[in-house]
Parts: sequence; C-alpha cells; structure tokens
Amino acid sequence: MEVSKIPAETSLIERWRQVRAHSIAIAQTLSAEDCMAQSMPDASPIKWHLAHTSWFFETFVLEKLEEFESEFIAFDPAFRVLFNSYYNGVGEKHPRPQRGLLTRPTLEQVLAYRKNVDQRIARLWQQVVAANDTAQLQQLQTLLELGLQHEQQHQELMLTDIKHLFWCNPLAPAMFSTPIDEAYSNPSLSSHSKALQWQTFDARLLEIGHQGAGFFFDNEAPRHRQFIEAFELGDRLVSNGEYLAFIEAGGYQNPALWLSEGWDWRQNQALQHPLYWQLQQQHWRVFTLHGWQALDLAQPVCHLSYFEASAFAVWAGARLPTEFEWEYAAQQRPDIADWFAHCWQWTSSSYAAYPGFAIAPGAIGEYNGKFMANQYVLRGSSCFTPAGHSRLTYRNFFPATARWQMSGLRLARSL
Repeated sequence: MEVSKIPAETSLIERWRQVRAHSIAIAQTLSAEDCMAQSMPDASPIKWHLAHTSWFFETFVLEKLEEFESEFIAFDPAFRVLFNSYYNGVGEKHPRPQRGLLTRPTLEQVLAYRKNVDQRIARLWQQVVAANDTAQLQQLQTLLELGLQHEQQHQELMLTDIKHLFWCNPLAPAMFSTPIDEAYSNPSLSSHSKALQWQTFDARLLEIGHQGAGFFFDNEAPRHRQFIEAFELGDRLVSNGEYLAFIEAGGYQNPALWLSEGWDWRQNQALQHPLYWQLQQQHWRVFTLHGWQALDLAQPVCHLSYFEASAFAVWAGARLPTEFEWEYAAQQRPDIADWFAHCWQWTSSSYAAYPGFAIAPGAIGEYNGKFMANQYVLRGSSCFTPAGHSRLTYRNFFPATARWQMSGLRLARSL
C-alpha cells in the first residue's frame, strides 16, 4: 500500500472522495477481527476509526447544515454516543478504553454507515452549489476541509494503532507482505550512516505560526513574534545505531540522564529499549507493519517517548530543540535531511496556546484548545502521515510517555 497522493489542483469534493476512499483502502488489508480489537486505551479499533470519521461529517456537516436536508435524520441515533470521541458539547461519549468491546455494530454496518454519510455529503454539496449561496458554500467548504484533515489524522492513527495491535499478537502478523516506507526500512535514508553535522543559526526575532493561504489548524495561529537565541541543530535525525550506543552505555540505568518523572516512569515500566525493539540471540530486531525485521543501525530511531528522547539528548551532550527553533531552522534550511516524512520529532516545548489564541465557539472549538496541558509538541511528520497533510507550522502533541506514535528526535545545542 502506498500513501495516497492527491494532486494540488484537485477540487475539494474530489479530494474529499479520495481521502474517504483511502481509509477504506487501509481497512481492506485487514480482517473483520483485526478491525474490532483494541490493544490499549490510547489506541482505537480500526472499525471505530472508520465510524468516528463518518460521525464527524454527520454531526458537524450534515446536522449543522440541516436546512439542506429537509429533516435531519441520523443514520442511527445510538452512534451519536458510540462514536463521539471527546466533544462534550455534543453529548455523552462511550468510554475510550472500552471501544474494543463494541462488537456491534458490525464492520459491515459501519461500512454501510460510511456509504450513507458519503451519499448524503455528495448530495449536500450538489444542493449548496446549485443554490449559489456564497456564504453557505464557504461554510460547507470550511467544514469539509476540516473533516478531511481530521480523517487524514485518523488514517495515521489507524496505521500506528494496528501496528501496536499486531505487535501484541504472539503470531506477529504482518499488515503488508512487502515493506512500506517505514523510517527504518527506507533505502533513501543513507544519510544516517554519515557523522552528524551541526548547523548554526544566529539569534533572531522572527515570526512563528501560519500565514497566507491554505488549511491550518487553530493551534498553528495566530502568527506571532518569538525571539530565539543562537543555537545549533543536527543535520539529520538520531539513528538506531546512535541510540543503541546510548543503551549499551547504560542510558536506561542512569537516573542522572532522566527527568525525575521520566525516571520513575521508566522504572515502573521496567523499560530497557524503545518500543518494538527486541534482542534475540544477541541480535536486535524491530517490529514493523511487514513483520519482524533486523534493526538497521543507519535508520532513524523511532517510537521514543519524550522522556527517552530527552534522556538521550542529555547523554549526547545536547538537548531537544524548541518548536520555535525547529520551525525557524526548517524554514531557513529546507536542504537539511528529514524535516518531514520519516519521524515526528519531539521538541522541548510544552503544548500551549500562541499569544492571542482564541477557542472557536461550539463543539468544534474542542478540537485542539482543550488539550493544551501536560503535553509536548512534536514537529514535522512521519512516514505514516498521508501525503499533503504535513506543513511547516503543524503542531502535533502527545503526553511525555507516548511511544506508539512514529516519534524520533533531532538534537540541538545552545551557543
């Protein structure tokens, strides 16, 4: 399977159709049983992802613009609770850790739900265009764009969630029979076999955040000024080989390298290496979506928590960059390797609102703002991120203990 590539000139409604089809393409590589299981509270069943992304369009587009459906009728009123993720303004929610218990509705019923919502959205589009109401069309375009961007986020989660599920299975099933573009199976990443070089960036007062045309999430704005001291940044991501040296040097046994909370977490979890690594007969291997593979020391290390990334940086005599340093450097030096498409990169920046940020009214306002506590920002994108979904100002965020995402690191140093 390849990540879908949608031409920039494709119309919004055609892009929407292609994004919706890509979610189905991911699911079609799996069995109905694969699609139902939930491996941990942070992950969701594939069936739930398929239903929730349809729930989003039904709730925030079809119901919101119900004047174009003479009388809005939900496909199934029970779905309003079952497939609500975290929108308190919409109503009750099924508990997240119990999504894997939803044997009903069946996968077949969920696919019927998607088909029904798709048909209604297509009809709504035709009606709004025919009505020639500019304000109404703009509102629909805004909601559809948000919905397809939301679905692309879930497409990435579908891959990370099924990877964790398959890793939990002692049969170690492969989602794909041939390698996909995972960071540690990409032959184009030969740059990681060379010595890391430091790139220098002068102190500067600059503007950070989204500007100009194109979609962006509310947490990427407003654009604002940020002063950055002079710093150095690694010209590539940290490799598996470099991280293995950290392990062999006793990095997981040295509390001086770890944040206090991170050390307690590491001890409680008895962690000795990144997620999906395994030492077998004195050889390291790693679990991927195409099964167990020998660990390629030249490829970027991935599936690290913030705590692990931070500890490695201290051991290496460096630190994690701030998200502002990352954005500045990526803008100034696009020739540096791996800004995008390999691993999300942890930053030392807490996930917080930009100056002047305002939460949008209604349930849509719960999309990002409510999570601005106890999380850290990751920048870039990963090999699981759908094509066209990443951008320079994108702010991903996860708790410091999150490991199942495609998260790596790039080193920084102060001058």
